[in-house]
Amino acid sequence: MSIKKSKIIYSEEFNPWYNLALEEYLLNSVDDDEIILYLWQNDNTVVIGRNQNAWKECRCSLLEEENDGYLARRLSGGGAVYHDMGNLNFTFLMDRDSYNLKKQLSVILEAVKGLGIDAEFSGRNDLVIGEKKFSGNAFYFGSKKAYHHGTILLDTDIKSLVEYLQVSKEKIISKGIESVRSRVVNLKEINDKINLDSLKEKLEKSFSSIYVEPEEILHYTPSEMPEIADLYEKYSSWDWRYGETTEFDIIFSNRFDWGEVEIALNSVNAVIEKAKVYSDAMEAELFAELGPVLEGVRFTKENIIETVKGLKDKGNKEMISDLVDWIKKRDF
Repeated sequence: MSIKKSKIIYSEEFNPWYNLALEEYLLNSVDDDEIILYLWQNDNTVVIGRNQNAWKECRCSLLEEENDGYLARRLSGGGAVYHDMGNLNFTFLMDRDSYNLKKQLSVILEAVKGLGIDAEFSGRNDLVIGEKKFSGNAFYFGSKKAYHHGTILLDTDIKSLVEYLQVSKEKIISKGIESVRSRVVNLKEINDKINLDSLKEKLEKSFSSIYVEPEEILHYTPSEMPEIADLYEKYSSWDWRYGETTEFDIIFSNRFDWGEVEIALNSVNAVIEKAKVYSDAMEAELFAELGPVLEGVRFTKENIIETVKGLKDKGNKEMISDLVDWIKKRDF
């Protein structure tokens, strides 16, 4: 499907539950031949990936109880990120057939280059200046629609970012980094003349030149969007943000090249009664599916392996193969 029209939408709200609700609403309503660039900001917020364990990724009490911050969970996979008013978030929303990561990222890279900064795409989901990240990206694919979203560190409070996020030792070792602080950079550290307005202006310009001239540039506020009330309730709910708390009998974890995985199980009479899978892998649906399909399976290595092999998401055969090889080597 070729893109024939585009739209730019700004959120005038800084509450992450509203902004994520609006994002999903836009995902559901984007036309087949349309692309939307959605620009939004959250205040004092940690956003975790679809399959992450909130308690392990964020110092939740410090964030929510002591500092009146927000914990939010998004639809996409990937790792935890910190948002404040020194950060600008972007989302590209389109039909799955129109999804083009290189083209979408070029909008961000051209905008940053227009501000006098040379940046590039690195690894699986980062935009970097030199060796330091200023943007992390994540992706979501529905049955017909898709989105790609990310952060742009303009003038984020790195001290708060470090305080609220908990990075596992395994991840630090695997990436060869000393700390969160050592691997991120604000755009203003490179060019102190950059501000939010100039960044938005460059994004509008690059989006218009790479795609088609926007038909509309809209500014949304909560009072204008009663139709997202149900989605707001979902994103603000305890169940979505934290999930149920269960004491698991068996927990095993591993770090792969593509992310960390933790499988937590309760077994009764040698049958898996409850299963939860946590991961910062980008492939959100694969790991959202794994926990439920393990429930009711006999607790043997062979049965667990067969269940993993039967996962629906055959597009990730390499990841499924890695999981199977890992489970084969474990003692039960």
